Formats: sequence, structure tokens, C-alpha cells
Amino acid sequence: MQLFNIFKKFLRRLFNKKKHLKIGLYGPPNGGKTTLANRICQDWLGEDMGKVSNIAHETREIQIKEQIHIKSGSKELSFNLVDTPGIATKIDYEEFIKAGMKENEAKKRAKEATKGVIDAIKWLDNMDVVVVVLDSTKDPYTQVNLTIIGNLEARNIPVIIVANKIDLKKANIRRIEAAFPQYKVVGISAKYGDNIEEFYNALFEVA
Repeated sequence: MQLFNIFKKFLRRLFNKKKHLKIGLYGPPNGGKTTLANRICQDWLGEDMGKVSNIAHETREIQIKEQIHIKSGSKELSFNLVDTPGIATKIDYEEFIKAGMKENEAKKRAKEATKGVIDAIKWLDNMDVVVVVLDSTKDPYTQVNLTIIGNLEARNIPVIIVANKIDLKKANIRRIEAAFPQYKVVGISAKYGDNIEEFYNALFEVA
């Protein structure tokens, strides 16, 4: 059954090669998914996609921006961009209280964030390509990252790993490359647009 599903997805991608795709942004909280989504939307649509915050789980619902068309020379790619809530194995409302929220607000955010994680995993089955956005200043060997990559490998979905925040001194792209050698890793700064062209080129390669 699993082999049949993999073959079915392969055929779907084969015949949908030049059609409209769904590209999902996944990763742990505060890796820069929404910042990257905003960068893509600003570059090609002239508008932002979502709100960014230093407090984890600002994005708690699936956000979709439709009909994005990117070009590079003779290459063109058309897709819907799906920004997902940050994946976490544990969401504790007390962490939001420490960030300055009142208890009721913190509990509400924790509940919404938990639902967002469940929805994000469910949406994996709808994705044609997944971009995993990781903070390049942090250790990539975490339970959350391994869970995300494990889910992607089980579904046989094309993946690009973005090592974000290369503008920061502690950034270490090689550490992410060593952690996930099976995937292409592109170092960028979603905030400032550093190396964003390489990211777009990587999308053309896997889509």
C-alpha cells in the first residue's frame, strides 16, 4: 500500500510538472517562515503575506497566497504559497506568560498553536514541494526538526532546506548541511533578501 501511494504521488508530480503547484513553508517556530513568505510575496506580488513577531507561534493558522508566478530567464514557475504554523513537540502556555502575555491570552495562544501544528502536519499531504526553514544560528539536531524531516521522507515530497538568518554572526550553514545531507541547503537572509536568487533557482530545480 505504501509503495502504491509513493508511485501514485510520483505520477501526479510527473504529469503536473508544468502546472500550478502548492509549495509549503515548514519548520520550527521563529525560524523565519513568515519572513520568507513576505519576502517572496514582496518580490513577486508587491505585498506582505503575514504578520511577524519575536514571540513564538505568531502564525497559528494556515495562510495561503495564491497565484504567485516567478521567473528566471526562460524559466517560469506558478504556485500557491502555504505558510504553516511552527511545528513544536510541546507548547506550554507558561512560555507565553514569560514573554509578557496575560494568563488567559497565553492559554488561548497555546490552544490555537497546538491546533495549528496538527493542521500543518495534515496539510503535508497536499504539498507538491516543501521548504523547511531553519534558523542557521541554532543547533539543527532537534526532535522537532527530525520529526519534520521524518514526515517528509515518509511522504516522498521534494524538499529544500533554507538555512535562514545568515546575516547573523552565529550563522552556521555547514552544520545544517551535515545534519541533513540528503537535501539541498540554501543559506539566505529572508529579512534582508541576501542570496534569495539562489533560493528561487533551487525552487526551479525541485519543482
